[in-house]
Amino acid sequence: MSILAHKNTRILVQGLTGKAGTFHTEQALAYYDTQVVGGVHPEKGGDSWISSDGRIVPVFASIAEAKQETGADASVIYVPPSGAAEAIIEAIRAEMSLIVCITEGIPVLDMVRVKALLEKSHSRLIGPNCPGILTPGECKIGIMPGSIFRNGSVGIVSRSGTLTYEAVFQTTHEGFGQTTAVGIGGDPIKGTEFTDILELFLADEETDSIIMIGEIGGCSEEDGAQFLIDEAKRGKKKPVVGFVAGYTAPLGRTMGHAGAIVSDGKGNAVDKMAAMEAAGIHLSPSPAKIGKTLAHILRG
Repeated sequence: MSILAHKNTRILVQGLTGKAGTFHTEQALAYYDTQVVGGVHPEKGGDSWISSDGRIVPVFASIAEAKQETGADASVIYVPPSGAAEAIIEAIRAEMSLIVCITEGIPVLDMVRVKALLEKSHSRLIGPNCPGILTPGECKIGIMPGSIFRNGSVGIVSRSGTLTYEAVFQTTHEGFGQTTAVGIGGDPIKGTEFTDILELFLADEETDSIIMIGEIGGCSEEDGAQFLIDEAKRGKKKPVVGFVAGYTAPLGRTMGHAGAIVSDGKGNAVDKMAAMEAAGIHLSPSPAKIGKTLAHILRG
């Protein structure tokens, strides 16, 4: 079973006609016929977008109109940073169930507005600044490379896009495969945290184990670790492998993602790894050994 995205998910692309939207929509359509049912552009409503293999996708002036006409239940956003927050807000106001924002560089104050509105809604936002979601053999929302995936039993959640791909490749190589991979994004203010995805993976009957990849900055890894401790007390427990990127990061310097920064002694990798270890998470010694660490746990 998958979480969040599956073969029946109907997707709208906000920013379809731009360069990034066009490229990644082509990739999505090529991945097991992921259901891209419409695009959104305020100045191109009524037009059509045609893929390289001739598939026609209608373009609507607003996401509310697109949702009504297509029955879409998810949207993916490739809008530039200056307009991405408004695109998210438009999707929230249209009551889109799942919103995935790939855009990097959205101003923090814009995301403060988004977060306030999101908390009063029934929408779930993945991102921003994330690679999206992919359920092997069913659905690709975002920019993850579908060729490295294989249907299987490992749920993957990560703040890092490239390390998401590493975990996917390694679990495929080890023969486990994945149920769903979710990149939650590396910005300081985002829609979905580790706790949200861990809860879904613990509840999913086909997810037998979990990989959780964190970064320096913030406290979402510690929150996720505490969540696992609390759930284990309730009898909900699965093998979890963890890794935290940024062990050697200097104080005060942003590393890669806007949220990956150690400040005033907080958010460092050592504390995060200690919290994860206290929760019973098996720590991988390096990103190259995530798959091997999981194999050792599961196969002995």
